[in-house]
Amino acid sequence: MRIATWNVNSLTARLPRVEEWIAYAQPDVLCMQETKQTDAAFPHGAFATLGYETAHHGEGRWNGVAIASRVGLDDVSIELGSADDDAQGSRLVAADCGGVRVFSVYVPNGRSLDSEQYPAKLAWLARLRTLLEETTAPTRPVAVCGDFNVAPEDRDVWDPSQFEGMTHVSPPERQALAELESWGLVDVFRRLYPEDQLFSWWDYRGGSFHRHHGMRIDLILVTEILADRATYGLIDRNARKGEKPSDHTPVFIDTSVG
Repeated sequence: MRIATWNVNSLTARLPRVEEWIAYAQPDVLCMQETKQTDAAFPHGAFATLGYETAHHGEGRWNGVAIASRVGLDDVSIELGSADDDAQGSRLVAADCGGVRVFSVYVPNGRSLDSEQYPAKLAWLARLRTLLEETTAPTRPVAVCGDFNVAPEDRDVWDPSQFEGMTHVSPPERQALAELESWGLVDVFRRLYPEDQLFSWWDYRGGSFHRHHGMRIDLILVTEILADRATYGLIDRNARKGEKPSDHTPVFIDTSVG
C-alpha cells in the first residue's frame, strides 16, 4: 500500500498538478491539506474518474483536508473534539482505507511564539493524541499524515540558526509532536532515511527551492505494524517544479497490511 500526503495549497489552483501526480505516482491513499475549498466545491468527480473515493472537510478558507483512496473509504469522521478545536477550522478528516485507519491533518501554524495561536497549536496536537487514545489503538494499522507545521529536529531545517525564536522549531512544539508519537507512532520516513537536508516545504520567496532552503514538516506517522513493513519512501521534489506548484511537495511511503 502506497500512502501519501500533500499540502496542495489550494486544490482549485492545483487540481491539474494533483491529477498529473496521481497518474504517475499511483498512491493507494492520498491525504491532502489546505484544499481551501468548501465541501460543496470539492471535485469528487475528478477523483472518481481516476478510480478514487474521496472524503473532504473544508470551509473554503485557508484550511480544508481530504482523503482520496482506491482501496476503500469507510467510517469517515471529521471530529477532533471540543469547541476550541473547531475554532481552528477544518483540519482533520479520518477514514478506514484498506484496513488502515488514516488521518489527514493540517496542524495550526501557530503564527509566532507570542501569539495566542501558539498555545492553541500545542493544545490541538494534545487533543489529536487524545483522539487516538479514544478511537483506536497502537496495535492497529494507523497512519496520521499531513502538514504538521513542526520540523521534528534541527536536521529537518536548512539552517537552524535562521529559525531561532520562531515557530515550527520551538522546544514546546517539538515536545508536543513527540508526545503524539509516544502514543505509538513512528516517523517512518525518518526511519527509512536518516540523512540531513531532506525537505518537503520551500518558501516561494527568495529562490528557496533552488537554494534548497527548506523544512521537513509534512510527515507520515504510522503504528509499528506499518512501520515494520515499510520498504520505501520518497519526498517527490519533481512535484515542486514546473508551473503553479504548491510550496509543499508530496511525501509517500510503501508498506503493507496483513
